[in-house]
Amino acid sequence: MAPIISGNVSDPAVIRRVLTTPATWAVVGLSTDVTRTAYGVARWMHEGLGHRIIPVHPRAVEVWGEPAYPTLTQIPDGTVVAVVDCFVNSLRVGEVVDEAIANKDRLGIETIWLQLGVIDEDAVQRAISAGLDVVMDTCPMIEFPKL
Repeated sequence: MAPIISGNVSDPAVIRRVLTTPATWAVVGLSTDVTRTAYGVARWMHEGLGHRIIPVHPRAVEVWGEPAYPTLTQIPDGTVVAVVDCFVNSLRVGEVVDEAIANKDRLGIETIWLQLGVIDEDAVQRAISAGLDVVMDTCPMIEFPKL
């Protein structure tokens, strides 16, 4: 049985804030593979919304001139990451959420965004308990036109 999630997940005010306030997003699962959804969505957020995008991928490769890191933990101190955007399988996203929680204060993480189809209610509960905002099972490109 899934836990009852306390707090407000996918709050429209949170979605509005993170999409309309230029900030740095760590996009977990972003590579240089232009056929992947992560690439297209991150490019739109970078070019269309003005967000700085930090790629996080096990085979870290620079994207749009931005250095990439294999994990959130390897993002350097002094880098402020407002949003951790998760383009990973639901079965793996709990690990990413836990890593974001562990690095929350060091990186200034405020929000976890679980992309369309990425669902883990236990991880969401842990993030909310840690004081993070959470958006789950939707995409910025879907939400932005609703603003």
